[in-house]
Amino acid sequence: MEYAPDDIATIPEHQTDSTIRLVSLVGSRLCHDLVSPLGAIGNGIELLQMVKEQAGESEAPEMQLIEQALQAARARIDGFRVAFGSAASGQKISASDFAALVRNLCVSTELQITLHNDLAQPRSDVKMVLLALMCLESALPWGARIRISQQGGRWYLAAVAERTKRDLALWSCLNAQNGSKPNVVAAEVQFPLLRLMADELARPLSWEATETGAQIRF
Repeated sequence: MEYAPDDIATIPEHQTDSTIRLVSLVGSRLCHDLVSPLGAIGNGIELLQMVKEQAGESEAPEMQLIEQALQAARARIDGFRVAFGSAASGQKISASDFAALVRNLCVSTELQITLHNDLAQPRSDVKMVLLALMCLESALPWGARIRISQQGGRWYLAAVAERTKRDLALWSCLNAQNGSKPNVVAAEVQFPLLRLMADELARPLSWEATETGAQIRF
């Protein structure tokens, strides 16, 4: 299903914890159900490659494009499963898996990301980092260098770029819920979701967006 340009998803101001959990479960279900068919497609591509190798044929360019697109889709979904999925209390993600999720979420983009972390982290923290990274990604379509680190128990994401695509009305979704918020399209849902996660976990959230970069702290 494709979204029309004016297709919007509004976030009511009276969100409850149960609503947040329900949204997360929907995200988990969607990503879970997509993993199996993508895996089957990957297996099919491998079989076709084996047949061609046995026949002494070289891999066709179109097969290479399909394989690359499949790898990008699987990488993206791995990131979405954590960013939009449920995060039960006590769950942790290893440092290596955390690094892979950050790398996979921004596959096929012009972002150069450096993650400073060598410890397992709570799944809820990783979820917020991925949502924040997606917020930065929306403002950096022409590429940027992003540094992700933890300072004094708070996460800090800083991006430096030659130019940015600033939408301060959209970024205002990250402010405390103290008034009406703008509607967002499907591609921007990470902004209100990050704010809701910060409220749910009682984490102070701050941000800055300039013409040459952006920062998010929580």
